[in-house]
Amino acid sequence: MKIAVFPGSFDPITVGHADIIRRALPLFDKIVIALGVNSQKQSLFTFDQRMNWLREVFKDDSKVEVDYFEGLTAHFCNKIGAKYLIRGLRNASDFDYEKTISQLNSIVGKDLDTVFLISSPQYSHISSTIVREIIKGNGDASPFLPPEVVPNLQ
Repeated sequence: MKIAVFPGSFDPITVGHADIIRRALPLFDKIVIALGVNSQKQSLFTFDQRMNWLREVFKDDSKVEVDYFEGLTAHFCNKIGAKYLIRGLRNASDFDYEKTISQLNSIVGKDLDTVFLISSPQYSHISSTIVREIIKGNGDASPFLPPEVVPNLQ
């Protein structure tokens, strides 16, 4: 079984994240969306909110599971038997950063391969960081969020 992990903080999940996952579905038997828990990082939204959003957005995708992890992504992949990581790339800066991480993950994760998907052009400008800033500034972030997230932004 080809199992892939799509890790992230999803603070919040964006339409760009959802697009990457849906485009990756034909490539794998199962995709585990893995919410990384980092006690050193201050999130805008609670762990429960983010987990609920992920479950709600992908409730109709039988090949998608939602889980969480602490520590190294590669260790989580080894624990669940995943041999692939999925990462979205918006630009050259993303590639440079993700390339280095993927090379380290292949060592730490015992031959863990990273599959890169280029962002769809209509989503390449969207990041969780920018969406958080719009939300903090009381702007309308709905164009950047899956419809399941919008009613529950508080």
